[in-house]
Amino acid sequence: MNTGHHADVNGLQLYYERHGEASPGRSPLVLIHGGFGATETFDHLIPSLAASRPVIAVDLQAHGRTADIDRPMRFDSLADDVAALLRSLNVEQADVLGCSVGGGVALRCAIQFPPLVRKLIVISFPAASTGYFPEVVAQQRQIRREAAEHLRGGPLFKLYARLAGPGAPRG
Repeated sequence: MNTGHHADVNGLQLYYERHGEASPGRSPLVLIHGGFGATETFDHLIPSLAASRPVIAVDLQAHGRTADIDRPMRFDSLADDVAALLRSLNVEQADVLGCSVGGGVALRCAIQFPPLVRKLIVISFPAASTGYFPEVVAQQRQIRREAAEHLRGGPLFKLYARLAGPGAPRG
């Protein structure tokens, strides 16, 4: 079962998908994609994960099917969005998996909302900014709308253009 929805949380329409069936005693698994990604990042994993538990995949602010709003994208506010979504779905506790940027959001969920996070799975996210290679830090500081032009035509850009709808840039 794949049902996509938008939830009104913290001033944005947060896109999420629910997969699998509720299981007594099984916490849902929340999947949070990396930067420039979307729920589709996990398409190859969702069927096997959802075979034994409920799975909730989220498109973060300005990613996938969740439009951007006029606020900075910060790990703490993105974690607020995930927690608000789970509250709106009456989820009291979940296992939270995040990859890259999603790992930072998952970590902030555990820090900000400890009762909400039963298990935390962080993939490819350093515990401190010193965990990044200096070249990566320099690249991250360059990320602006104009700097993203080099992504145009690549797989992440094509995914974004396909999911973001008619107002999204093409090619």
